[in-house]
Amino acid sequence: MSTTRPCPPPGDPGPGAGGATSSGMPGSGAPSPEASSSYAPHGGVRRLHLVGVSGAVPMSRDFTRQALYDWGWLPATGADHRAAAEDVLLVVSELVTNACLHADGPEELRVSCAGKVLRLEVVDLGAGTPAPRTPHRAGRPGGHGMFIVQRLCLDWGVVRNEGGAGKTVWAELAAPG
Repeated sequence: MSTTRPCPPPGDPGPGAGGATSSGMPGSGAPSPEASSSYAPHGGVRRLHLVGVSGAVPMSRDFTRQALYDWGWLPATGADHRAAAEDVLLVVSELVTNACLHADGPEELRVSCAGKVLRLEVVDLGAGTPAPRTPHRAGRPGGHGMFIVQRLCLDWGVVRNEGGAGKTVWAELAAPG
């Protein structure tokens, strides 16, 4: 987990975003009527509300896959682009799965793209703090989620909700090429 640099607040796509924010306009192809998105190449924040939904992990992957198409990460033009998109979908799966297993379920998934960085945020009401299991035991089942996130991401961290329970777990990945 990163503690070496300040983390932008949840919902802020971070440096280089040019002030892009969600416009709240409905996105086409969103997997849920509760999903809202804004489209701006290399900018914008998409939100998927996950409170009480069944199948949060596949829904989150589909939602993120649509954002990757809209932002030009997909269809992949080569092996590096395909690998970058698969890494994003794997990290989404791991973050949402952790919220399901350890934090009474996710509340919201946020996906944003700013320049060459894609940011994922999963909001939940859990009290725990995710961390890679140490020592990492590659041959044993379970406990690999945050290790995978740490290995695939440029950076990741946790921001506690102000004045209440819960947190936002965020991760940033590099754009292909």
